[in-house]
Parts: sequence; C-alpha cells; structure tokens
Amino acid sequence: MSAIVNTEQAEHWSGKAGEVWVREQAMFDGLMAPVLDLLLARAGLQTGSRVVDIGCGTGAGLIAAAELVGEGGHVTGLDVSEPMLELAKERLESEGVTNATCLLADAQVHPFGDMAADHLVSRFGVMFFSDPVAAFANMRRALKPGGRMTFVCWAGMDGNPWFRIPAEAAKAVVGAPPPQDPRAPGPMAFSEADYVRDILGQAGFEGIGLTTEEITLMPIGDLEQNATFASREGPAGRIVKDMGGGRKDYAAVAAKLREALKAFETPDGALRIPGRVHVVSATAGG
Repeated sequence: MSAIVNTEQAEHWSGKAGEVWVREQAMFDGLMAPVLDLLLARAGLQTGSRVVDIGCGTGAGLIAAAELVGEGGHVTGLDVSEPMLELAKERLESEGVTNATCLLADAQVHPFGDMAADHLVSRFGVMFFSDPVAAFANMRRALKPGGRMTFVCWAGMDGNPWFRIPAEAAKAVVGAPPPQDPRAPGPMAFSEADYVRDILGQAGFEGIGLTTEEITLMPIGDLEQNATFASREGPAGRIVKDMGGGRKDYAAVAAKLREALKAFETPDGALRIPGRVHVVSATAGG
C-alpha cells in the first residue's frame, strides 16, 4: 500500500460509508449503470489498452472496462476504501476477470512510476482530494504521452433531485447545518465547470473538454425502499446525523421522501430520476 494523504476520506470510505456501499452494491450499481455506460461510451476504450480506474469502488467499472480492453489489455483500479476493494477483488475472481487488479492507494500521491497507461477513467471518484491540482498532476503521470483521461462528476444539486430532495427533506425535519465550502471534497465539489477546467489546466492537462449531460438514474427497488434508503444514507443521512437527530427524525424524513419521490414513480412501481453530470476529457500532452 502506498502513502495516503487524504486520511479523512480514507477513514470515511473504509468505515460506515464503505460498508454501506458493500452492503448495497447491487443497488448502487443499478442506480449508476447509466452513468457508467455514458463514461465508457465517451472514453472509447480500445482493445489492448492499459487503463487506470480512479475510485474504482466495488468494481463495476473495473469489470466493464476489462471486458472492453480484452485479454491483451489491463485495468488497474485505485481506491482508499478497504471494504469496497475487498468486494471488488471478490467480484473479479468470481467473474473470472484476469486482466484487472485493485490497489489500496491514494491517487493524489501514489507513485505511478512507469505505468504508461493509455487511458484514465473515473465514475465519481475524483471529487474528494484535499489538493485537486496536486492530485490531477500526479494522475497525469500515470498516462503515457498523449494518453487520455475521461471522468464523470456531478453537475450540482439543482440538476440532481436524487441529492437535492433528500437534503431538503432532512433540513425540513432537523434544520440546516452550517453552510460549507461548495468546493470542499465531496460529491458536488466539481459542480462549477470553469473550476474543473482551471484545475486540469494547472495540473498540466491539455485539450480539456467538458460537456454537461442529462441522465436518468435507475434505483433498484420500489418507492418505499428508496425513501427509507435515502433517508438514512447520502445527504439526508449526513444532515440528520450532523444535527443530532434520531430514529424519529429518520422516519419523518422517510415520510417526506415517500411523498416527494412519487413524482418519479413509473406505472410499474420503479423509480426513474433525472440527473445532470459533467463529462470531462483531457490529454496528458506529449
């Protein structure tokens, strides 16, 4: 294991947050499947390519990328979450994926050495660094000259009701926590397109492109299941916890979510929730 400087994030994702992602792996994979499809379509990974997956989590992207690059290629996944990586390794073994490996590593400081990757990809894994310019400068070293990077990040709360509605419900029940720096490490840290472009430019990337795309999230389960889940995890769970709430507060938030999420219910009882993401690309230069 290489050094980790984002210790707060490592502790967070190796603690309860990571355990939730492991326990709810199928739910998260289903929810995020359209995002992964979009990422890989834009990345255009080629047979035989060497790929680095930043924030590989429980392995959905690793498995999909490994299939695209074939046995002549290889995918290396990095994450700071021990429990999520353990599940990723188990999934690779159980599905017979031999051209992908996982590393417990902090991409901000990991010594990539002579990896000379063709492509670096990330689905929501690059918004959590304490020093994003240093992190992207280091990740650029993983790429060969002219190598490409493609990642997806959330484009703000306003366009993402999966985040906004639970946060609003929690605030209505327990009150609003003190305001935080919108650029602090977290899911929405890269909401501002110009901020993202500036980071990548400072980190030495060239040919920076960013498009904002509308997506549809597909959570597994019915309205009741998702209202309960969203009341305890994600932004609602964090707000209730930070404000010292208890069981009754979580129940009250879930009740509000049952009403609010009805707007996204399909005739067959599934939920289809609109979202908005930035798809970002850049090259490592010559």
